[in-house]
Amino acid sequence: MTEPRIDTVYETGGSCEDAGGECGDEAESLNCLMVVTGRDHRVLLANLLAEIDLYPGQERVLGALGEHGPRSQNALARIVGVDVSTMTKTLQRLERSGFVSRSPCPGNRRISMVELTPAGRALLPEVDRVMAELHQRMTRGLSDEQVEQLSSLLKTVKGNLCRETYAPERSALVGSHRAQ
Repeated sequence: MTEPRIDTVYETGGSCEDAGGECGDEAESLNCLMVVTGRDHRVLLANLLAEIDLYPGQERVLGALGEHGPRSQNALARIVGVDVSTMTKTLQRLERSGFVSRSPCPGNRRISMVELTPAGRALLPEVDRVMAELHQRMTRGLSDEQVEQLSSLLKTVKGNLCRETYAPERSALVGSHRAQ
């Protein structure tokens, strides 16, 4: 693939300092660092995946199918952690690319079963290579111990956010906020 799907600040002649400006005076705050890091992770992932004709999220679906074997669309959405409608769109793209196939479940024809095609299975080593390169680039300059510590800290933050986001009283607040 000749053109990346997402432009980065570096491709447009900018610098790292130019990339973090949306936080203003709060550029070093935890919130800003999380936002900018997440965005830059997604840009790098998108550019690396573009090399193998995939979009972000598709690598997770292929990996889940490679690890767990054929699954229903709903089960696959739960494994990957996305909404069923998002999974449907992802599978449509993967199916058009020839990496997965869908067929009715023999026991319940209303359920769509998803499996890797030979082309999808052949792509798994490339997905693994891209993910290893992403990991290497993200952790450049960190020792193995620092990478472990970072992973541990992010798991704690993720758990805190998960409890806040999915607590019953929070879910009601989020739903009412959306309705306004």
